[in-house]
Amino acid sequence: MSKITRSFMFVLLALAFVLAACGGNSATPETIVQTQIVEKEVTAQPAMTEEPLPAGSVQINGAGATFPLPIYTEWTYAYSYVDPAVVINYQGIGSGGGKKAIIDGTVDFAGSDSLLKAEEYDAGKDLQMYPMVASAVVVIYNVAYENVPDGTTPAKLVLDRQTLVDIFNGKVNNWTDPAIVELNPDLKDFLPNATITVVHRSDGSGTTEIFTKSLTAFSSDWTAGGASSVEWPVDQAGNGVGGKGNQGVSAAVINTPNSLGYVEISFAKSNGLAFADLINKSGNKVTASAESIASDMATFGPEAFDDKLTATIVDGDGAGDYPIVGYTYLILHTESMTDCVKAGKLLEYVQWTLTDASAAKRAGDLGYAVLPGAVRDAVLAKLGEVTCNGEPVMK
Repeated sequence: MSKITRSFMFVLLALAFVLAACGGNSATPETIVQTQIVEKEVTAQPAMTEEPLPAGSVQINGAGATFPLPIYTEWTYAYSYVDPAVVINYQGIGSGGGKKAIIDGTVDFAGSDSLLKAEEYDAGKDLQMYPMVASAVVVIYNVAYENVPDGTTPAKLVLDRQTLVDIFNGKVNNWTDPAIVELNPDLKDFLPNATITVVHRSDGSGTTEIFTKSLTAFSSDWTAGGASSVEWPVDQAGNGVGGKGNQGVSAAVINTPNSLGYVEISFAKSNGLAFADLINKSGNKVTASAESIASDMATFGPEAFDDKLTATIVDGDGAGDYPIVGYTYLILHTESMTDCVKAGKLLEYVQWTLTDASAAKRAGDLGYAVLPGAVRDAVLAKLGEVTCNGEPVMK
């Protein structure tokens, strides 16, 4: 069967972010608009049809984390040719928004990198989290290098775990800080004497939860905790900026010289943003990649998962482990779905994402790591427990 190629246009929406207050003085709000378009080729195996969706098609709505938005967009596009009767919509509104939506019953499924809290399980009554893929949170940067000779490309930025903590604590706040210079001898003549603008998420975010859990593991100097929303020390220091969603953080860094932030790796790749190599727990310099993510997953193994099928896998001590890694989860109601046709179509789609070779390839192409076999089998077994009107959905 011939391959059909179709272009997607991903537009980073306009965002507004406010400079944090410095000392007792209020900062002037600054609005930055980002309209950079990113075009990406998507290869679909089934033949393309221009015919309208058949009557009786099933629409499935989801919302939540932006961390998996690129792969969910890929998968839903590809699946429209696997089952043209299914229309799947997913809105990237952040993990916090997704959890609220599934609890409130306004979506059929949610996406979250932030783990459900006890009170959220209680409010949702029959919620289950299912890991889908793992990915890396990378440190993106936009440095206005100085005195770079023509034809010279500055080396990639390198940070260690303690320096990263110090940057987000506001302790290291200039690009010429000795800690940065020592780690980057090839950049010492090019680094600007300029304040580091630190960009963080302004919304409830699973990406933030993974990132701040990592900072917590890296050093006892990080005292803001590991959660989907924290009080950022850099805001108190005066060099912190908030962006909504992975898109917003990407846009803020693109538009702000001498800035640094954190996003899921596919957002960095899609927007051509440089991201730092990190010195991991074993003392090795590691680039975020599907391989270094998989190395971290292997270090923790299936035993990292608890009885709710969730796991924290930051700061692995394997030689090739990238240190800021997390699973992204799909959240479903396991007993209270009443539209059994829709429930069946939804679970068929989820099963396809976990077992189809082309779905796995799409994930890898975007920088995600698919689930290890034992974890995938556990997820499929859990999906088999979902019921609709008292009957198993997966026959």
